Amino acid sequence: MAAVLSGEVKQALQDIYYNVRTGRGKEAFALLEKASAAGDGDASCVLARCLCGYQYVWRGHGFPEDDERATKLLHKSVEQGSALGVLVALRSGELTPSVQKKMPFESLQAAFNQAEAQAEAGDAFCQYVVGNSYFWWDFLRIQDKGKDSFSSQAEFKAYLKEQISKCEDWFWKAFRGGVYFAANNLNQYYTKGDEDIIAPQPEKARDLWKTGAELGYPLHQSFYADELKKAERYEEALRWYKEAAEGGNPNDWFEVGFLYEEGKGTEQDMAYAVSCYEKELARDPVHMGGNNRLGRAYFLGQGVPQDYAKAFHYLSIAHDKRGSDWGVFYLAKCCFYGLGTPQDYGRALQFLDKVDWQNREADYMRGVIYCQGLGVAADIPKGVAYLQKAGDFSKAKEELLNYKKTLFGKWVRRK
Repeated sequence: MAAVLSGEVKQALQDIYYNVRTGRGKEAFALLEKASAAGDGDASCVLARCLCGYQYVWRGHGFPEDDERATKLLHKSVEQGSALGVLVALRSGELTPSVQKKMPFESLQAAFNQAEAQAEAGDAFCQYVVGNSYFWWDFLRIQDKGKDSFSSQAEFKAYLKEQISKCEDWFWKAFRGGVYFAANNLNQYYTKGDEDIIAPQPEKARDLWKTGAELGYPLHQSFYADELKKAERYEEALRWYKEAAEGGNPNDWFEVGFLYEEGKGTEQDMAYAVSCYEKELARDPVHMGGNNRLGRAYFLGQGVPQDYAKAFHYLSIAHDKRGSDWGVFYLAKCCFYGLGTPQDYGRALQFLDKVDWQNREADYMRGVIYCQGLGVAADIPKGVAYLQKAGDFSKAKEELLNYKKTLFGKWVRRK
């Protein structure tokens, strides 16, 4: 039972939690695997958390999610004598009686005391875990207490309030020390309170994301930028999106590019917007917004030389891989006119059927396909209806000249 965290665990915590901008998450993950295999229970515990998804570790690290392996590692950390492992297993519902029997602590309180000592020594991850023990009422099992331990309901509620409220200070210490997601629990604590025991204090939650942004957490810089963007404070939003993007936070190069494309908070600069979309796609090749915006830029030749093949490529990724219909009009034009892809009227119509907004050129293309029977059975009345819907779109007006109504009111092709 290690009374202090090992050098390997301290280094891993620095790179995985306290300073994600090092970009050494994967190296830290490998360090934890090696330490865990060598018998370091704290390493097993932290490694388990790394496998539990973005609620417990920054998404930007790109760690795999593996609940089964995480559970095995938590059990292993308990057996290896990690006080942190005991508390995290308890919090996760994994400290079953059989697992608890394997821990080398005489009681849960003994394990808690050791974790609390590590927290008091200044480790932020330990502070967060201790804070959780109070926030989620795990202290009841740790201290082996319940309603029957008190002479009255009022005494029990007073005890609960005293214990639960301890989480606030621990979460703030963890938050300032490098555990950005301690703010999530602080936010809940302040905005919702806790039953009729802790009253909500929403005013204290107001600047949490701003504080996290100023502390250098890329995720909170993104959250704060979202707030500023919603308030139309675009110049400030752009600053924080850039900070988050440079820190490696997913999606934020796209946000920077979007503001440059729209000219919000800065002068419009399509070339720079394109470079931002490219950076986002380098991180996430199937990013929906990045592919859509970059595809349209190539289609229109905005910020880049016009290139229909590239436009079709990027727009197709957003459509096929992410289910986005944002770019279907451009995809339809590519297929209809044979721009960057072989001409294919049937496929063009499939895209056009997803254009569910008013678009005169889309109605023109539908009209031509049905009137001329391109890839579908000819249906002149249906095609003419689309051409008429296209209004004063010049090509539609020209195409309509090829059709007339018979004496019986039927639309036919002029001979």
